[in-house]
Amino acid sequence: MNSEHKYTSAVAWTGNRGEGTKTYRGYDRSWEIRTPGKPPVSCSNDPLLGGDPALHNPEDLLLSALASCHMLWYLHLASNAGITVTAYEDAPEAIGESEPGGAGRFLRATLRPKITVPPGTDLAKADAIHGRIHDVCYIARSVNFPVRCEAVYLEG
Repeated sequence: MNSEHKYTSAVAWTGNRGEGTKTYRGYDRSWEIRTPGKPPVSCSNDPLLGGDPALHNPEDLLLSALASCHMLWYLHLASNAGITVTAYEDAPEAIGESEPGGAGRFLRATLRPKITVPPGTDLAKADAIHGRIHDVCYIARSVNFPVRCEAVYLEG
């Protein structure tokens, strides 16, 4: 039987400059994610939409969640397959589009993990793991855009 999991988050707008949303340019597109027991995450809108480029935006967070979920499943499945991973870094990239009315969406994402394994590792076996992840990863199973993986393996 399937089991349900509950996730919660608290989002609090921090961009009131004193007059709220009285005028379109009179407020900041900033907020904090305040999950109980965890440090707050300061966020802003995409800079293309007037946000602060120094803060995370929803698009950054979704892409990071996708890459993080893929990484965690990769590490788990590699361990189960007897493949030792000693380092894992990713530089994912997503392409989005915005419609003239402002609606937007992701069109696709590409994960680019650099995975360090000991010399002599079966790289074909290590690479095959990526194809199984989208069957189990919460985030990958939840998005409606294609996700590709272009992994690079380093021996060391």
